[in-house]
Amino acid sequence: MQEDIPTPAPGAVLVETLVSAISPGTEMLFYRGQLPAGVAVDTSIASLSGGLVYPLKYGYACVGRVIALGGGVADEWQGRLVFAFHPHESHFCAPISSLLPVPPGMETERAALLPNAETAVNLAMDGAPLVGERVVVFGLGIVGLLTTALLAQFPLAALYAVDPLTSRRAVASTLGATETFDPAQMQSLCAALMESQGADLIFELSGQPAALDQAVQVAGYGARIVVGSWYGNKRASLDLGEHFHRNRLQIISSQVSSIAPHLTGRWTKARRMRSAWRFLATLPIEQLITQRFPIERAADAYRLVDRQPEQTVQVIFEYRTQETH
Repeated sequence: MQEDIPTPAPGAVLVETLVSAISPGTEMLFYRGQLPAGVAVDTSIASLSGGLVYPLKYGYACVGRVIALGGGVADEWQGRLVFAFHPHESHFCAPISSLLPVPPGMETERAALLPNAETAVNLAMDGAPLVGERVVVFGLGIVGLLTTALLAQFPLAALYAVDPLTSRRAVASTLGATETFDPAQMQSLCAALMESQGADLIFELSGQPAALDQAVQVAGYGARIVVGSWYGNKRASLDLGEHFHRNRLQIISSQVSSIAPHLTGRWTKARRMRSAWRFLATLPIEQLITQRFPIERAADAYRLVDRQPEQTVQVIFEYRTQETH
């Protein structure tokens, strides 16, 4: 869809996009029409505040350069490289309060992974892993892999990763997973956990409701299960029988749009974002970014993510004015 390039209002700037990143889990729900009726597009991102009506601008990981200033904006913003939680679009206007300057020296593609890095940080905060725990990550899309990479920095006894795709399990191993498993081989995972009588902490990040039931089954007494998946209109059918009931399991909802209530006394979104930037700077992005498409081929990119997920982890859109800083 083509539109005229907008003029920035007072307090806003015009950004020319260099790269943007597909968020495959969330964007596939929109692409496949798997959202519940009446759901809001997003309640925490101003550029996505409208209702779910097609055609729909979506996406929330743009990196670009400021090319025009609205009234009252300081000259120092001109030419600045910025990140924005904004849909895939070649040019857009945004208030400077919604933009995050990209740290000096960081590549544009790396900066585009910021939302998923922040999600991984939020998941770790909600799970609160302890020294010596046995942790399992279900789902090795980009969020699952980043979460695995972050958890690998903790002094855990073991870090197991579960995904049906061999290629993604291989990446998880290079990022620090102790051992990886196909979800069809749950007996092998249970055997690995037998000595400790189950996992202490589990992250369900696959987007598949069946994985939540598997998470319940491998959990040990008093274990925490952090659910970062958004299932859309897919229903989760759980076995909440003896194993769940007698083991006092906790199922924790995790969502990056807010801070867990018990942390808000000392944590803010800005503090969490600073942690995400630091974590992002350490990631081996060459293992995570698997394809780059010009924005004109967006339809091809979405078909690939939808139909051949085994070939992708993170797909990036490139725009005509491409540069790296």
